[in-house]
Amino acid sequence: MAKGYWVSVYRTISDPEKLAAYNKLAGPAVQAGGGRVLARDGQVVAHDAGIAERTILIEFDTFEQAVAARESAAYQEALVTLSDAVERDFRIIEGVD
Repeated sequence: MAKGYWVSVYRTISDPEKLAAYNKLAGPAVQAGGGRVLARDGQVVAHDAGIAERTILIEFDTFEQAVAARESAAYQEALVTLSDAVERDFRIIEGVD
């Protein structure tokens, strides 16, 4: 089965306190869903229309697991905390294997 990935690129962060509260809830929710953080807050070189802001890459054993983790009650609670604190591009993509 192909792995699943969360790719999240933050365009703007308007409320760092809400983001910090989200991070406290999202981390355990991602781990409970089987996610492993591969990259977070490191250096970014953006090309074309890309934005060199906070970028996060999380791997799951399957695409279905990645979707289920996003829909979980724990992660939904984290999203409520985040509310309008950021503008981000969030995608769930299927790996090639």
